[in-house]
Amino acid sequence: MVRWHRRSVPLVAAALVAAACTGGGDGGPGRAGAGAGAGTTPEASASAPSSPRATAEGTVGTASVSVDYGRPSRRGRQIFGGLVPFDAVWRTGANAATTLVLGGTVELGGRPLEAGTYTLYSVPARDGWTLVVNGQTGQWGTEYDAGRDVVRIPMEVSRPPAPVDTFTISVESGATDGRLVFAWDTLQGALPIRTP
Repeated sequence: MVRWHRRSVPLVAAALVAAACTGGGDGGPGRAGAGAGAGTTPEASASAPSSPRATAEGTVGTASVSVDYGRPSRRGRQIFGGLVPFDAVWRTGANAATTLVLGGTVELGGRPLEAGTYTLYSVPARDGWTLVVNGQTGQWGTEYDAGRDVVRIPMEVSRPPAPVDTFTISVESGATDGRLVFAWDTLQGALPIRTP
C-alpha cells in the first residue's frame, strides 16, 4: 500500500497536469506533434517556428510531384527587393532548403528532369523570376553551391488576385499537364509540368 503525504498530492497533481499540457515531452518545435492546438500551452505555441514547414503534392501523368518547404510570412515587411533582394539567389522558402521530389521523369518549363530529389532555389528580378533546380540535397537553405545546378528555368510571372501573406508553393495536378506555382506578396511565378 502506498502512503501519500498530504503535501505530496498537490505536487503530483501539478506534475501530471504539466505533463498532459506539454504532450509528455515527446514533441518539440519542428518535430511531429508540436505546434499550437489542443494540449499545448501558450509557452509551447510561442516556441513554434515562425516559418513552419509545409508540403505541396500532386500528380502529373504518372509522376508524383512533392515539394517540402518553409513558409515565411510578410509580417509588414517589403518582400521582393527588400527581404528577398533582386538578382540574388534566394532559398525559395525559409530555414532548411526547399526540396523537390519527382516520382517520374517530367518536363519542367520545357526542360527534362529525371525522377529524383532536388533542391529548389530562385532568382527574383524586377522583370522576372528564375527557378534554379540544384542537385545538392539535405543542406540548410542558405548553403547554395552553383556548381551543382541542374537547370535554370525562367518562370511565367503574374500578380496574384490579392497579396499573399504567407509564401505558398502549390502543385496543380493533371492527366498529362500540370503547374508548379510559387506565390508571395504581390508576385506569382509558375512553370508548366508535363510528362513526356
